[in-house]
Amino acid sequence: MPKMIFVNLPVKDLAAATRFYQAIGCEKNDQFSDHQASSMVWSDTITLQLLTNEYFATFTPRRIADAHKTTEVLMALTPDSREEVDAMAKAAAGAGGLADVRAPMDLGFMYNRSFADPDGHVFEAVFMDMNAMNEQDGKDA
Repeated sequence: MPKMIFVNLPVKDLAAATRFYQAIGCEKNDQFSDHQASSMVWSDTITLQLLTNEYFATFTPRRIADAHKTTEVLMALTPDSREEVDAMAKAAAGAGGLADVRAPMDLGFMYNRSFADPDGHVFEAVFMDMNAMNEQDGKDA
């Protein structure tokens, strides 16, 4: 079995959150989804588990953070091109999220835009052109 990551996120409105994650490119895995949770697959090794606040609370004795007011984590997803980064940010805004939580970053070899889901969880969409990075490293030497 490959090493995998499952990110569990508390959400207020499971249906709205599920639509949001589908809009940014995740596929819902019905086998691990029900009225309390949506299993949203980003890749073969990364799954975002959306859990209603009530269900999420059964896994922790701590209070659930309001991600609109605090930052609990920054998660980066890696689309395959700059255009896909832009499309993801546009889809996030169109699906109830907030695009460009901070200014886009363009380092030539790396292009990054941030967005928040409807619950305030912040993501970065990052494209890294390894060929351009290697060319830049060669110039610095």
